[in-house]
Amino acid sequence: MYKFQFILLLGFLFVTCNSCTEDRIETSTGTLEAKNIIDLEYGSHSHQKYDIYLPKNRTSKTKVLILVHGGGWNAGDKSEMNAFKDFIREQLPEVAVVNMNYRLADENNPPYPMQINDIGQLVQELYDRAQEFQISKEIGFIGSSAGAHLSLLWSYAHDTKKQVNMVCSIVGPTNLLDEAYINTPNQVLRTLLDQFGNETGVLEEVSPLYQVKSTSPATILFYVAQDPLVPNTLGISLKDKLVELNV
Repeated sequence: MYKFQFILLLGFLFVTCNSCTEDRIETSTGTLEAKNIIDLEYGSHSHQKYDIYLPKNRTSKTKVLILVHGGGWNAGDKSEMNAFKDFIREQLPEVAVVNMNYRLADENNPPYPMQINDIGQLVQELYDRAQEFQISKEIGFIGSSAGAHLSLLWSYAHDTKKQVNMVCSIVGPTNLLDEAYINTPNQVLRTLLDQFGNETGVLEEVSPLYQVKSTSPATILFYVAQDPLVPNTLGISLKDKLVELNV
């Protein structure tokens, strides 16, 4: 586990710290204490809440890392990302960490575009409160499983202000039209995928593989050799596309 975290840390450090020496220059006249704010609302729904962990001595240059939990788009909670949050705060104490919840899908509310809209709403909230929090408008994402899918998709297709500097996918689905998904005999997996419907155009629209472009942010991918829900071909196909586009 430590090796995995160390590799993840290196990837994040490369993107956030390379050529950023000047970003660390203090721009405020006072010294700010660290501050943790839990269950802030970014919308009216009970799941539209986030925690923000603000480091001491932060300035308008302090970068922000957003954590997005998994759970098959219809379950999960931000508390599941607390281990990542704690590790990042220990190893990267100069980074502000945001741990978000989002509305969960059900039979009347499909994940898309609802959950992408939630990420957009949260990012706008942070943008609007950047001066209040004393943080940068530059952001990165670490998502797990369904949260990784959402992080990739929002970063590639919905970041209209080009705020995202890096995105990390931990076993995130990248192509809902992959043969392993279209022909899966796994009924649990079939039920999860059916939340997006079966229209080819929609499945392509919600697949990060089809949304990535040469201007997409730096990306780091983690997949495993065998996974009944997210085959590693999904990570390999996106990696190949990233290489092709020189991302």
